Amino acid sequence: MGNMMTLGNAETSVQAYVSEPAGTPKGGLVVVHEVWGLVGHTRDVADRFAAEGYLAVAPDLLSGAGGVPDLSGELQEAAFDPQQRSNAQPRLRKHMAPIRSPEYAKHAVAALHVCFDHLEGVAGLTGRVAATGFCLGGTYTFSLAVAEPRLRAAVPFYGHAEFKDAELRAINCPVLAFYGQQDAALMEELPGLKVRMRAAGVDFEAVVYPGAGHAFFNDTNKYTYNAEAAADSWTRTLAFLERSLEE
Repeated sequence: MGNMMTLGNAETSVQAYVSEPAGTPKGGLVVVHEVWGLVGHTRDVADRFAAEGYLAVAPDLLSGAGGVPDLSGELQEAAFDPQQRSNAQPRLRKHMAPIRSPEYAKHAVAALHVCFDHLEGVAGLTGRVAATGFCLGGTYTFSLAVAEPRLRAAVPFYGHAEFKDAELRAINCPVLAFYGQQDAALMEELPGLKVRMRAAGVDFEAVVYPGAGHAFFNDTNKYTYNAEAAADSWTRTLAFLERSLEE
């Protein structure tokens, strides 16, 4: 349904999967991948959004930034399979190390700005661009909301939001965030985040699914996928985008 494109300019460019709707777009949507990179699942999610009427742009935030996307499928399996996890730890650490650096954060946010500006420049989409993302992409959905006051809506799935209070006050759009109750680290953070979001004046809604854990939306991951949570979060996301991107 979509195609890989180079967005931006010589100074800042990014490879992205762009999926277009059949008719006039309802809005523009930046779709940010999991820690495994721009794999088939993320492209499929972008296509699903396009089928719902959105012009979806899914950037590749790992290639050219020290990531190892060609091992992503194998590493993903190893990360969640208890029998494989210990043997895969050295490669997992190698895969994760680059994306934990401040330099990577700057690279990722700059790439997201390129995608956002591309969508803002499409006729009829100015002021009607949102973002969603999963895992690493959920974290960077929060980051884009902090960094881009023109963003109309943010839908992070199981992402961290480790920002200073002043940064949270910069969020200028409603945020609908999804979590699995079994995702211990994020569940520990969430109560404090709710308080800080309220204090910052952010329209923040957090939906927590009992019986679900991290990566519950990823239907290619047999260890984490939760069909009920995935279906409900998809329905809520579409309704939220419809409300948020109304002209």
